[in-house]
Amino acid sequence: MAGIRDELKTMAEGFRWGRRPMVPRSAEPFTPEREDHLFPTDWARTEVGTAARQVILKTVIGPMLRNEVTMRVHGREKLDGVAGPLIFYSNHTSHLDATIIMTSLPDRWQSKTAVGAARDYFFDVWWRQAFTALVYGGFPIDRAKGGRGAVTKARELLDDGWSLVVFPEGARSPDGHAQRFRHGTSRLCIEAGVGALPIAIRGAYQAWPKGTNWPKPGRPPVSVRYGDPVYPNEGETHQAFSVRMSQAVAVLLDEDKTTWWESLRRAERGATPAIVGPQGPEWRRKWDGSRPVPRRSPDRTWG
Repeated sequence: MAGIRDELKTMAEGFRWGRRPMVPRSAEPFTPEREDHLFPTDWARTEVGTAARQVILKTVIGPMLRNEVTMRVHGREKLDGVAGPLIFYSNHTSHLDATIIMTSLPDRWQSKTAVGAARDYFFDVWWRQAFTALVYGGFPIDRAKGGRGAVTKARELLDDGWSLVVFPEGARSPDGHAQRFRHGTSRLCIEAGVGALPIAIRGAYQAWPKGTNWPKPGRPPVSVRYGDPVYPNEGETHQAFSVRMSQAVAVLLDEDKTTWWESLRRAERGATPAIVGPQGPEWRRKWDGSRPVPRRSPDRTWG
């Protein structure tokens, strides 16, 4: 296990290998476009690819994750009796997020769930393309085009009974607090007629913040909470549904920081802390978002 971890660290440190562009963003408008080659991913969702993925998640990725962080998973029983497909979504603060979700999903969901991954990062060089497709059932989302190119594939997967993992923020948080949800996910739920299940991840930013190449030592604690699925109401706009989706994650984060009863009372009063965190200068937000997560779970029902 240590040898594999060291090799992956080396790969992570060399993240600009291959075809990753070195052109500054300011020069991108003047750079000739490269020929666009769309990496195929359907092979990873065949019966053979699915079987291989579950073996890899259970015997390699899962144990490696638990070797790097201390995981606490709550609420998976809320998936009992729920019919799929669903769109799983969460706050996005770390490269750990997709791995946390895929390794914590119950088996019947894990075997039929695919992750939407940023094309410009996870589908830029051949080895990362193959890894993302195989281990996460991943399909590319082109953030530069607003993700429109991925909508057809997402609808195709949903129609075929596959659930999806997406991150409505579109990119990792730079300070540990959630960013504004984009409306692509809520629009997809409405158009496809599927529900969205909120997941709150707390501690992943502290474990592996943006700008670092590997999780911090000491197995920092990471807490994961699954919520109840939310469904679009008849005639509801995608903007309104996106707000409800964001609020569902905010309530789960509040519950993780306090108790179920306290978070419920605040939600009833409309006093749930904002998912985007406190207003203020960048250093203050980063300081607040970096505060360590307690190693002992505050899993008290009545406070």
